[in-house]
Amino acid sequence: QVQLVESGGGLVQAGGSLRLSCRASGGFYSIAAMGWYRQAPGKQRELVASLSMTDGSTSYTDSVKGRFTISRENIKHGVHLQMNNVKPNDAADYYCNMKYRDRLWGATLDAWGQGTPVTVSE
Repeated sequence: QVQLVESGGGLVQAGGSLRLSCRASGGFYSIAAMGWYRQAPGKQRELVASLSMTDGSTSYTDSVKGRFTISRENIKHGVHLQMNNVKPNDAADYYCNMKYRDRLWGATLDAWGQGTPVTVSE
């Protein structure tokens, strides 16, 4: 069974930095992409950043461009999200997502982490 374990969330002062990490384990054949979503109270979950595991391309939602960086973990199957110049409206629960296949010709499946909270103090 595929599992995503997140770490690194917590309290950060506005203008500060935080680094989230996500590591995948379990039975998967290949990973197409990994990314970070966030959901603030009363709001819909939104895609923050994504990384293609096939060609390394990245994408970001406009509000975090120039401040957040998603990168691949070198040894294990995972990603990091470096959050710089954090703003109050970045506060949310952050969820790691993985799009993967469990066999060669299988459909693309989704796995989710349990979420890690990011709180921003002003």
